[in-house]
Amino acid sequence: MNYSHAFIPTLREVPADAVIVSHRLMFRAGLIRKLANGLFAYLPLGLRSFRKVEKIVREEMDAVGALEMKPTVIVPGELWKESGRWDLFGESLLRLKNRLENDFVVSPTAEEAFTAIVRDELSSYRQLPLTLYQINTKFRDEIRPRYGVMRSREFVMKDAYSYHTDEASLDETYQAIGHAYRRIFKRCGLTVIPVKADSGAMGGSGSEEFMVESEIGDNTLILCRSCDYAANAEKASCAADYALSESMEAAADTPPYEKIDTPDLRTIDELCASFKIQPNKFMKTLIYRAVNIELDLSSAPGCAALKRSKPSKDAPLVYPEAFFAAVIRGDLDVNEVKLAAVLKASEAVLACDADVVRLTNAPVGFAGPIGLTDLPVIIDKSVSAMNDAITGALEKDTHFNHVAYGRDFTSWMIEDIRTVKSGDRCPLCGGELYTKTGNELGHIFKLGGKYTSSMNVTYLDENGKNQKPIMGCYGIGIDRALASVIEEHHDDAGIIWPASVAPFHIIIIPIKYSGEVKRRADQLANELTKAGFDVLLDDRDERPGVKFNDADLTGIPWRVIIGEKGIANKKAEIKHRREKENRMIDLNKAVVEIVQNIHDELNQLKK
Repeated sequence: MNYSHAFIPTLREVPADAVIVSHRLMFRAGLIRKLANGLFAYLPLGLRSFRKVEKIVREEMDAVGALEMKPTVIVPGELWKESGRWDLFGESLLRLKNRLENDFVVSPTAEEAFTAIVRDELSSYRQLPLTLYQINTKFRDEIRPRYGVMRSREFVMKDAYSYHTDEASLDETYQAIGHAYRRIFKRCGLTVIPVKADSGAMGGSGSEEFMVESEIGDNTLILCRSCDYAANAEKASCAADYALSESMEAAADTPPYEKIDTPDLRTIDELCASFKIQPNKFMKTLIYRAVNIELDLSSAPGCAALKRSKPSKDAPLVYPEAFFAAVIRGDLDVNEVKLAAVLKASEAVLACDADVVRLTNAPVGFAGPIGLTDLPVIIDKSVSAMNDAITGALEKDTHFNHVAYGRDFTSWMIEDIRTVKSGDRCPLCGGELYTKTGNELGHIFKLGGKYTSSMNVTYLDENGKNQKPIMGCYGIGIDRALASVIEEHHDDAGIIWPASVAPFHIIIIPIKYSGEVKRRADQLANELTKAGFDVLLDDRDERPGVKFNDADLTGIPWRVIIGEKGIANKKAEIKHRREKENRMIDLNKAVVEIVQNIHDELNQLKK
């Protein structure tokens, strides 16, 4: 393609609202333009790279036996009501009505659409396993879209859904797609960190995220310095600080608990200062409100009178709301995502002050587990190993001293609900954990029967009995992947595209596009194009400096410069975008050398 026929509106100034590298460079290099907050149009140069990411994703998904299809973006609301997510998904779900007042959604994810299609066609176990995928537009009405296409309202994702007769089959596909994801990101030139993750609104059990390190990342990653342990902070666990058996022995020597006056001492910091002891000697009790709880609470203290309901037709039974006491060591924090997962709830948040007073009969800051009989008490594993501790006494200006778990109070559940932080010990090897921030590029889930049960999907097994299949779910953000390539591959001058996703492989820059220079430039462009490569010929009547700057900004991997002096010596200058200096090559052998260099780079990315 000739540059004069292209539409590459480069910018020298950085847009005011562009605060991350990929956002700035995608605007400046003429890849995207903004239509509205969170809505971006891909210009021709950007779309070329976008399609190449899609191509890599499609090739690797096809290679593991996934079958591409294309459902609609506008999905009947009835399907979302069947799954129970019409109300549960929240305000990010864009709902609309047609002229007949029928409900529809602009799809933010496609579990319902795919499962409805499979439900109508599935009859026998012989049709399973089945893996279907789409590369399609989605919409989520983000409160604060930011960072360009990294977090926009409209975006494109590759979504895949697999259907199975048993866990072994699901695990086989889960592992195969996990390996495919690693190949996809490697081919795109991305360095990813696979981490254990929470399944969130998607539901299910097993879950793994593929992260890229980022200073503006939305996720905190917990990594081990000594082994390959990696997890999202929402899911991360750590080794116990000390053995429970040792604590139980020590509890026998702990004096009986006693009430102590603590006037105006509500917070852990205030108590530490007053008693001159460390926060790990305190038990902290927090009251949480959980919503849409699928866990059976019939045996939980204070919950016998709670009624279960269905958020919508055919949705699973849930408790719309319940309150819980979470007890954790004073130097630790409750991980609310873990707590919600334990309760099989859509959300767990701190109760308001009025609810805390109502439920504990004590002012805020004096809650404790002893005597808290009308609430389910969930303790973190750290508390199960505590003795001779201080905790709230459910009375104003009062705490209990010498408290030991198991002797002085028990709990409804013992779970890992702590937030892991830097300095904690690895659960696998005991090494030191540390944190990084990252952005999610891909996520794979084992959904189990969450959607096939709520949407009543069945098949006949080998014995002629009705069974429900189980599911897996696998997503990659195409826009995010493209932006992340730029985040990882750039310098002060602009983008440095890996050859696999570059809009063009080669840019040919004639110093003056006329006469013999024009003829040789055209010839080289034609030969490289016939060899199967994408070539941009900068035929503009611009100064060489302008052409070089645009070439650096747009990041095309290989640059060939042809001038009158070079032609006289049968030479051309060649330079990879990562290299600092040009080098001379034989003009008559330029095609062979360039082709070999590009093939070498592409093969390296595939290894």
